[in-house]
Amino acid sequence: MQVIENEHLKVSISPEGAELREVWSKQEELQYMWEGDPAYWGRVSPVLFPIVGRLKDDRYFVDGKEYAMNQHGFLRDVTFELYEHRADHVSFSFSSNGKFTAQYPYEFQATISYTLKEDSLSVSWKIINENEESMYFSIGGHPAFQVPLLEGETLADYRLELIGDGNVTQFELENALIHVKESNLETPITPVLSDNLFKNDALIYSNIKQVKLQSTKSDKGIQVDCAGFPYLGIWSKYNGETGKIAPFLCIEPWHGIADMHDTTGDLKEKSGINQLPAGEAFESTYEITFK
Repeated sequence: MQVIENEHLKVSISPEGAELREVWSKQEELQYMWEGDPAYWGRVSPVLFPIVGRLKDDRYFVDGKEYAMNQHGFLRDVTFELYEHRADHVSFSFSSNGKFTAQYPYEFQATISYTLKEDSLSVSWKIINENEESMYFSIGGHPAFQVPLLEGETLADYRLELIGDGNVTQFELENALIHVKESNLETPITPVLSDNLFKNDALIYSNIKQVKLQSTKSDKGIQVDCAGFPYLGIWSKYNGETGKIAPFLCIEPWHGIADMHDTTGDLKEKSGINQLPAGEAFESTYEITFK
């Protein structure tokens, strides 16, 4: 586990998946991240690559060849190498080097970086195309935050606010695949937090630039700034037997989305796919502020 810190926060990141595991407020003595209890969901903040969400029939095609891949891809399960480490910054690197040719036909280098500035944490991704042709991929974040944050609070004590940047569309999941639910939504969007909100899986939107999760009983909360990300997911694990959700909420900035019901299966035609020319780099950053 690698640690970065400043006078406000202490942050722990695992080389397994370069996954953010803990954000501890020194002043408030408060843990903001979900603990990763496998009884609910054993991850904390996986990076989704080279797909976000699920493929139709868990398969896709590139130039007529069929490949199989599970939901959210494989990068979250690889071990990264430490690339750079300072008091308030850490970077991890991973090179594919032929390890995934049976699942994915492209070679790449991925760098995942975390940087602290006061009470905010920037999460940055860099993907380098190491092929002699364009590569096609999606990438997304999946950070899970404790809700409630304080003892004596409940889910109903929190307010969620989504602020748009352009034409906001809401998508709906059915059997893990996507279709448009409603377009041209006005923002801010303020879904009422309840256990039933995630009964049908995640809430998914396009063109959201900022998400605020705020307690109505204290000054504690989280803000995610993700301008430039085409899609955003909001999710918690719903238990159909108890009718309750897990004690966390995921706020997920995505450059990609699950397959549409009418997908052709061709990766190059996939909704939300990114095309990266040979030898070039894709870079993106989102920022989390802990209040």
